[in-house]
Amino acid sequence: MPKEARPSTGEQAKQHALTQLRQAILQGDMAPAQRLVENELAEQFDVTRASIRAALIDLAAEGLVERIRNRGSRVRVVTVEEAVAITECRMVLEGLCAAKAAVAASDEQLTELAHLGRAMTKAVADGEPVTYSELNHELHDRVREFSGQQTAVTLLERLNAQLVRHRFQLALRPGRPQQSLSEHLAMIETITARDPQAAEAAVRAHLASVIEALRD
Repeated sequence: MPKEARPSTGEQAKQHALTQLRQAILQGDMAPAQRLVENELAEQFDVTRASIRAALIDLAAEGLVERIRNRGSRVRVVTVEEAVAITECRMVLEGLCAAKAAVAASDEQLTELAHLGRAMTKAVADGEPVTYSELNHELHDRVREFSGQQTAVTLLERLNAQLVRHRFQLALRPGRPQQSLSEHLAMIETITARDPQAAEAAVRAHLASVIEALRD
């Protein structure tokens, strides 16, 4: 966005800063425990300190930022045990979404899931863990979207945002994509078979495997 087109104050400025900060944290451009200095961020994003402060408050509510009294803000560190606890919550919500998707998804949407499964298989065969990780994320997004369960989707978006670093590390762990591929294909197979109970069980089995990998 050109400098002259970017508002420096007000709600639009806060939203601009919020979007940029969230993206930087989720993409790993800002590391866990990194200090977030309001003056520096205000200059970087060409907004006021008040806009940065408001954005940091919102990110703290999302669990991405930690505000420390008298010391400012930093990117929140999510421990392994926290990641496990979050994933346990995901098991319930994503299992619900998979069951709903098995009933509610259109034939075209089921075809899209099958296409993602083939792309994931190719990424593993080609030794492309980053591509596989991106497709993995997209698959879970599509299942949630196709479920039509918006309350669960909103809750999962907040939970998943806190797991980005752990998810990326797992994706790069040798052998992990090969292991999780079969779990994801089982999810796709049971959803496309329109078997809600089996779909929920497949998601729970996959996330139980994620928890085991996190604890290794």
